[in-house]
Amino acid sequence: PGLRPRHVPRTLMRQSLCAHASVPKTQVVLGIETSCDDTCAAVVTSDREVLSETRKSQHEIHAQWGGVVPNLAVDAHKQAIDEVIENAIKDSGRPASDISAVAITIGPGLSPCLQVGVRAARITAARLGVPLLPVHHMEAHALVAQLSERDVEFPFVTLLVSGGHNLLLLAHGVGDYTELGATVDDSLGEAYDKVARL
Repeated sequence: PGLRPRHVPRTLMRQSLCAHASVPKTQVVLGIETSCDDTCAAVVTSDREVLSETRKSQHEIHAQWGGVVPNLAVDAHKQAIDEVIENAIKDSGRPASDISAVAITIGPGLSPCLQVGVRAARITAARLGVPLLPVHHMEAHALVAQLSERDVEFPFVTLLVSGGHNLLLLAHGVGDYTELGATVDDSLGEAYDKVARL
């Protein structure tokens, strides 16, 4: 009651290689994600084809603590990041020279973990001579439906339920969202963590 939709300003994702953008040819993007406790990379195309995806889980590292321990997560990211990126490129079946851009999660997330990914993405983009695309973590979650479901077109409503954020959004286009609702204190993921400890 009394909740008014509010417009979410454009995010840091200034460029888009999604299928709705006008691009001269199929783009091949290496995406890197280190916002919390898994080290991930994938190679996708602007035609919405996932060529490869690689993930190094940290579940066993953090399980005994009942939650993510930031300094352990950072160390694990540092140990895994090069191999994860290398495997994503190798498993894509495309040469590294086909990569058009490197996309990297810049937040929200655990800052020290994000820094590991950003550093690796900058080095990789420089080595390949391609642009570096900063990606807002929540925006990536909002748009991933269009990667797997070809009939999802703008505008659409999306519910984001994650460890640190709960958002109900109306997605008008890339970088253009209206927040319809959110939790007022803990996200669902945080609530689960707290209940699990009882």
